[in-house]
Amino acid sequence: MATVTASAPRPLAGELLRHRAVQKLLLLALAAAILVPLANARWADASWPHALTVDLSKPLSDANDWIIDNRDSHPLFLYFFGYISNAVVISVRAVYLLLLAAGWAGVTAFGALVAWRVAGVKLALGTAVAFLACGLLGMWVPTMQTLALMVVAVLTSVVVGMLLGLAGGLSERTDRALRPVLDTMQVLPAFAYLLPVVLVFGIGVPAAVLATVVYAAPPMARLTALGLRDADPEVLEAVESLGATGRQRLLTARIPLARKQLLLGLNQTIMMALSMAVIASVIGAGGLGDRVYQALASVDVGAALAAGIPIVLLAVVLDRVTAAAGEHAGEQGDGLRPWLYALGGTVAVAVAVRLAGALDWPSGWTLDIAEPVNRVVDWMTAHLYSGVPYLGGTADWAGHFTTWVLDPVRDGLQWLPWWSVLLIVAALAWVIGTWRTALTAVLAMAAIGVLGVWQPSLDTLSQVLAAVAVTLVLGFATGIAAARSDRFERALRPVLDVCQTMPQFVYLIPVVALFGVGRAPAVAAAVVYALPAVVRITTQGLREVDPAALESARSLGATSAQQLRQIQLPLARPALLLAINQGVVLVLAVVIIGGLVGGGALGYDAVFGLAQGDLATGLVAGAAIVCLGLMLDRVTQPTERRARKGA
Repeated sequence: MATVTASAPRPLAGELLRHRAVQKLLLLALAAAILVPLANARWADASWPHALTVDLSKPLSDANDWIIDNRDSHPLFLYFFGYISNAVVISVRAVYLLLLAAGWAGVTAFGALVAWRVAGVKLALGTAVAFLACGLLGMWVPTMQTLALMVVAVLTSVVVGMLLGLAGGLSERTDRALRPVLDTMQVLPAFAYLLPVVLVFGIGVPAAVLATVVYAAPPMARLTALGLRDADPEVLEAVESLGATGRQRLLTARIPLARKQLLLGLNQTIMMALSMAVIASVIGAGGLGDRVYQALASVDVGAALAAGIPIVLLAVVLDRVTAAAGEHAGEQGDGLRPWLYALGGTVAVAVAVRLAGALDWPSGWTLDIAEPVNRVVDWMTAHLYSGVPYLGGTADWAGHFTTWVLDPVRDGLQWLPWWSVLLIVAALAWVIGTWRTALTAVLAMAAIGVLGVWQPSLDTLSQVLAAVAVTLVLGFATGIAAARSDRFERALRPVLDVCQTMPQFVYLIPVVALFGVGRAPAVAAAVVYALPAVVRITTQGLREVDPAALESARSLGATSAQQLRQIQLPLARPALLLAINQGVVLVLAVVIIGGLVGGGALGYDAVFGLAQGDLATGLVAGAAIVCLGLMLDRVTQPTERRARKGA
């Protein structure tokens, strides 16, 4: 009996040692036992060693000065960037004049007719109401300015994205090379690359359009490549057996089979382009974004909301129309016919209103919402900011959240020795991924130290972690409720649409009015922005769980909670991991905006760099945010295919 008792732990120990995660951690611990004493003996300071930093301020300042000195005389600017700038200005102006020539009735008719042919009467009526609401709010001309800029930006983004997607979809090597480029384009904060764009093109429409293209092209590229790679191999083999050339296979098989992914890419490109409308106004985009920005500069929430609502309406309409086009892709009746009907109807309406002399929106058909909205905001500030019985008010909440959550997390991260942070990142990335993902995450984190922004980056990381934690708790709970109730999901959908499409600048002022200035309102703004995506992905993942598995569990007497815990959540694990990943990415996207309301750290540095024309400060902070995003992406989104190859 003693022998049995003595040998009992051995199988347990052997089982643990055979576990892949335990083996990885043991190897990492062995490497740490060798390397950490050496690093600690050479660099004893807990913060990143100064000897391992690289000062980029001088080369970036030299580049900044060279661009300014040669912008008006160098052939590169005169005959390359100058032609690009002129082409953008001419294109935007042509689209804007065309919209004005069609008149408010013609533009509304065109949108409604396209929506009718694509998705039916209900969406057509919604589209017409959305355009009419833009006029009623007194924002018709700014709406047309924004729409003209978005048309050119989206078309350019689609062309650039499709070319990159074609290259990546037809070549695995090209796809691997493009992936980090697209990651950088998508994660790099807008304020960071606005500065070099402004240096090259100056303040105005060209800089705004090109900055939007950089931000909006990656989704089109990714989804184009995905659609081409996932094309049905049997269809491709059949086409190839008929003697089709590579070009013919691409045009007659691959692209038609990827039609739904291409339309989804168009949908995502439109959404991301519209989300840049306000940020682009900082560099002279004009239109609705400029109205929002000017209203926020004077702390006029009502005027900002009046200009922000049309942006939301445009986003919702374009989202519904392109999503419906993707769902009905390939059905009979697609092609040029809907566009011909819409064009013919638009011409007829435009001619009628021109003959009636009513091209411009009637000045008497406007509704002023700024004053009542401002009264509501003033009431909320007066009654909710402080002094609420038992609750204390939103200012107290922000103070407690900063004291009990943000400060301890930040101080804890900055207290850790630099090498321990790298070890934690390596352990997390390797346990859920491969050695390649762990190496990428560690190198990304080390690059932050090399750039000389270790401490502010950890400050930003603490805000991101807190915002992601709050977002996931609220998002998972709301997503589970929406997945279990169709009525709740339908009621929640318009709220999510508004939160996801409303420019960050618009809801930033109510957040500041309620929570004050500091890191807490920055976290609150990030939560509001990232929450809709987490809720949507969670809801969709739970709804797509195999019904047969749920029916089997119900037949065995499982309760609703047991079905959720034992069936739905495990089967929806890929969707939940994707929700975590998207939550991290979207929270990082608002780090810069948080820098405007006291978030400090990297967000403030990026905003300061743009405001002062300091290329070194702005780009270094932007590069550090990209490195943070890359590290968090590798830590939160494991890839099963990589794990099988590299583990």
